[in-house]
Amino acid sequence: MGTNKEIVAAAYASFATGDVPAVMGVMADGIEWTEADGFPLAGTFVGPQAVLENVFMRLGEMGNEFAAIPDQLVADGDTVAALGRYQWKHLTSGDPAEVKMVHVWTLAAGKVTHFQQHVDTARFHELLA
Repeated sequence: MGTNKEIVAAAYASFATGDVPAVMGVMADGIEWTEADGFPLAGTFVGPQAVLENVFMRLGEMGNEFAAIPDQLVADGDTVAALGRYQWKHLTSGDPAEVKMVHVWTLAAGKVTHFQQHVDTARFHELLA
């Protein structure tokens, strides 16, 4: 199973290669996934299917080649914080864009029970325009 930090690192690695089933495989059945207020996908989604439909399947609405890149993972007990950045290419211009983010993951028994996104939503919207 690995440590909580290893589980989260593996989830990012799977997401980066497009292996969404592997990412969903680390989610608890009742996961509460919260995208920040002001973010285009804002809201709290309960369950892996809701995360798939309301987050993962909608990333292409914001840009092409959307990536969540963790630069540092910090683990403390059942919590793992990922400090990193989003990168994507603008939908119309193709210009590269990047904004810093923090994700806070909470795990129990090797499964993610909560996910909380923190991002500069104002800067994100500037880059989408």
